Formats: sequence, structure tokens, C-alpha cells
Amino acid sequence: MEKMKLNSSTRKFRLATVIISFMVATLVHFPEFISLFHTNEAVCIFPGMDLLDVVSEIVFTFISLLLIFALNTLVFPFGKPTARISLLTLILSFALSWICSSLFGKGFIFLHQYFGMPAVNATVHHYLHPLRDIIMGGLVTVSSYIIHLIQRQQKIMAENLQLQSENIRNQYEALKNQLNPHMLFNSLNTLRSLIREDQDKAQDYVQELSKVLRYTLQSNEEQLVTLHDEMHFVSAYIFLLKMRYEDNLIFDIRIDCTQEEYYLPPMAIQMLIENAVKHNEISNRKPLTIKVHSLPDGTVYVSNAIQPKINPYQGTGVGLANLSKRYELLLQREITITSEESFSVVLPLVKERL
Repeated sequence: MEKMKLNSSTRKFRLATVIISFMVATLVHFPEFISLFHTNEAVCIFPGMDLLDVVSEIVFTFISLLLIFALNTLVFPFGKPTARISLLTLILSFALSWICSSLFGKGFIFLHQYFGMPAVNATVHHYLHPLRDIIMGGLVTVSSYIIHLIQRQQKIMAENLQLQSENIRNQYEALKNQLNPHMLFNSLNTLRSLIREDQDKAQDYVQELSKVLRYTLQSNEEQLVTLHDEMHFVSAYIFLLKMRYEDNLIFDIRIDCTQEEYYLPPMAIQMLIENAVKHNEISNRKPLTIKVHSLPDGTVYVSNAIQPKINPYQGTGVGLANLSKRYELLLQREITITSEESFSVVLPLVKERL
């Protein structure tokens, strides 16, 4: 998909350069074209020329502009919507375009003198060449930059629309998870057992369950949350899991306090813990350890041993793909997934809210 978008962007850039080259080539030689209709040679500033000479000038200028555009695209990243164009790049682009235009002009004169290529031979025309070189150089640079800005804006708009669509989908998935009968069934079963066995624990369970549901509702309104808020929610979620699995489910949590104000998408860590519980055996025979560590490079590492259930859970894979897409759209980052000796996911953190 990304390759198709890139090819489409390249085609649009090339089409725009062709149209601009034709228009500029026509306009810079418009005075000569008008002079063809002057019948009085005494007042004509471009005497001794015919239509073929003017057409030859226009065609050569058009080809020269196409080559200058192509050279600018090759040397500078005008054709890449994601690139940032600096003032130095614009200055260098103008210098390159001006020099190339001047060299192409001298090449045309050489072809005219030694190979008889039709050309306008008037003295005024030759004096205009340096000025036209500057104008053409400036027009190529400005046009390339404007096309780049338009493509960049279009890309941003397309990403915003895609982000809105993904955000709606995330909210829908979150709402479905809130009303997940399986989750509610397990929670109510655990709560019923606690009420019979230990009412104090049952009250604690209800309190933590309310935190989980409250955070899930609030997270629909946020694109990013702090690591501190996410881990506060994860602690409540872990409490519910521990009530069910007891000592068979072990958590190794190591979060650097200096990274607690960094940001990540909401429910990212919880989703990875939920996946680990869904897909792995948790029993006296095989306790499951889930690690959640913040790393010095500004990432969070979530991992667990791979110990598949006898009757494996047939998931849809939507959760992990959804998380990866949210990272791509919100932060322009990628999550890292490995599944060799253990299943692990590395989540990048950002220092500032977007």
C-alpha cells in the first residue's frame, strides 16, 4: 500500500513538472511569438526569424526544464512528501537550476552554430538569455518547493483521515471489550467466590474492577496517556487477574520513575498482558511470569514465556495489529515483536504529547 502511494505521488510530481515546463517554456518565448505578427521590420525587436525558429526555442527550453526538474528531484528530496526542505536546500536548488539553464542555453547556441538548429538570432534575444536563466532557475526551485508542500499537505490530510478512522475503530473495539461477556463472566464468577469466602477481598475486587472499567471508558477520549496513568490502570487489572490465578500468575514490574511522564497509546500494556493470559497455560504445573520493564532507551519491554494451552485460544490477531497501527499513525514509530524463546514486545515512549 505504501509503495502504491509513493508511486502515485511520484506520478503526480512528474505530471506537474511537465505542465509547468510547457507553460514556462511558452511564456519565456512569448515576446518572440508575438513578434512573428509584426509586419514592420523597423519596429520589430526580433527581426529575421520565422515560426520554426520560435518553435525550436520553445521545444528546447521545454526539454531543458524537464531535465532541470529531473536533476533537482534526483539531487534534492522535492519528490518525497515526508522530507523537510531547508533554506539551504532551496538556495542550492536555485544555484543548480541557474547553472544548468545557462549550460543548456550555451549548448543550444552550439547546436545552432555548428549543426544549423533553428533558433532566434536577434541581438536582443541573446541579451535576454542571462535574465531568462535566472527566471527559469527561480521558477524551477519555487515550483518544486510548492509541489512538495502540496504533496506534504495532502499526505498529512490523508493520514489525519486515516487516524480518525482508526480512532473510531479503536473506540469501537474498546467498547466491545468493555461489554465482553467472557470478561464479565469471569469477573462475576471470581466476585461470587470471594463474596462467599472473604467479603473484605470482595470489596477490594469490586473497587479495582471499577477502576478498570473507569479507565477503559476514559481512554476512549485520549490518544496518548502517561506511563504513570497506564501503569496505575495495569495495577488494577493485575489485581483482578491475581484474584483469579493467584500464585500461578507472576508479574515482574520494573518501571523507572524518570520515565513515568512519558506517553504511549492507552491500554497498550494491558492489551499485551491480556494476550499473554489468553494464549498461555497458567497452572500449578506451569506458572506464567509476565515481565514489564522500562528500558533506558525510552521504551517499555513486555514479555512472557511461550507455553501454549492444550486447547489453544483462537484469537483474531486484531489487538496486536491495531496497536501497531496506532503507533504508526500517532507516533510514526514501530513496535518490535519477537517470538523465539519468549514472546516479547517493545513499545516506544515519547516525551511530549502530540
